[in-house]
Amino acid sequence: MLLLQIVRAVFELLLGVEAQTRLGVAGVLLLTTVAVGVRARRAGLAVGAAVLFTLLMAQA
Repeated sequence: MLLLQIVRAVFELLLGVEAQTRLGVAGVLLLTTVAVGVRARRAGLAVGAAVLFTLLMAQA
């Protein structure tokens, strides 16, 4: 259980760094919104932010 949480935290950190280098603040905010939506179990928020993040990454 602890190992899974550590792996998840490292993965989120790496995604955040990658998003910040390519997309700036907007990418980091969208990733944060996805994480908050998933943890709060708000599917609409998480899916909407993930779609916007994907579209932003496709243009970067």
